[in-house]
Amino acid sequence: MTWEPARLDDQRHLSEGDPGGMLLAVAASAAHVRTGYRIAVESHVARLASQGRPRAVVVAGMGGSGIPGDILAAVVGNGAPLPIVPLRSYQLPGWVGATDLVIVVSGSGEAEETVSVAVQAVRRGCTLLGVGAPGSQLEAVATQASAVYVPVPVTGQSRANVWLLTIPLIVALAELRLLPADADLYERVAKSLEDMAHRCRPSSESFINPGKSLAMDLAENLPMIWGSSPVAGVAAYRLACQLNTNAKYPAMHGELPEACHNQVVALDGPLAERDIFADAPGPAIRLVVLRDVEEHPQVTRRREAAVRLAHERDVAVSELTAEGVHPLERIASLVALGDYASTYLALGYGVDPTPVSAIAELKARITQ
Repeated sequence: MTWEPARLDDQRHLSEGDPGGMLLAVAASAAHVRTGYRIAVESHVARLASQGRPRAVVVAGMGGSGIPGDILAAVVGNGAPLPIVPLRSYQLPGWVGATDLVIVVSGSGEAEETVSVAVQAVRRGCTLLGVGAPGSQLEAVATQASAVYVPVPVTGQSRANVWLLTIPLIVALAELRLLPADADLYERVAKSLEDMAHRCRPSSESFINPGKSLAMDLAENLPMIWGSSPVAGVAAYRLACQLNTNAKYPAMHGELPEACHNQVVALDGPLAERDIFADAPGPAIRLVVLRDVEEHPQVTRRREAAVRLAHERDVAVSELTAEGVHPLERIASLVALGDYASTYLALGYGVDPTPVSAIAELKARITQ
């Protein structure tokens, strides 16, 4: 596979090279926000408030259905009066009990890890909220336990339906008064995603298209992606995962200030060197900094110093800044740009962004 940037402005290639419609799925994000909000309200997630505030909230999910828990924790933030714990496992932690809320998320409603956690939550007497496909195992568990279930119309890969799966969680915790969110917020997020879809549309040329421009920065490099806050840190993780699954491309992620205690040393390593005279230059680190408008002052100092270090070592740097006021708006702006960039990177390499053959093969081997 070779990187050919001209492919990004070849409308025929963008259509034929994406038979699964990943670009269309990313462009549907605004509609997913509105649909997720509507279905959450219609599913009466407000019922959760009648049971009082839980001791803790555990959010279980895997892969593309796991990121909603990370987004929820980042949006609620450090000011929450209780812990928000994302979980990627077959088992609930031993401390989880009847006073806790367990949210289980699965786009297919069939993920064995998530269904297992849902069954355990019911057995322990936890309050349960399910989000997933209608008619699934997960819905059956929730229905049998008389729990709230939000049936979302997920199509294709769960990672392409991130807002369908995330918004019901935000609505639920807003009902519990754990974060400020109203109908106007969801509409602002939807409109910002519509704006990003317009700027990143396939017909927009690379030099003005932020999604294509970021893909061109990442191509033939090893992305080291840092977030400057919990919000930006989740977006960094999401971008790394999208590069893995959409472009089948390696990437590492971190969050400041922690990345300045380990990953920063890679700026002195072999992949930080660029031989401009080589016939075929090897991959080199590309530092991608996702900036939030709300940063700890010391984090700002570390970020600025780290970027200077990179420049002094001739390591290329891309800096992107979150847009919006509410943390949900800011994380959505970064996630949307990363979703487009990862898809365009795949198409620039001639890779179909939708299939995840290695995951399917791994699952088949486990069940043999």
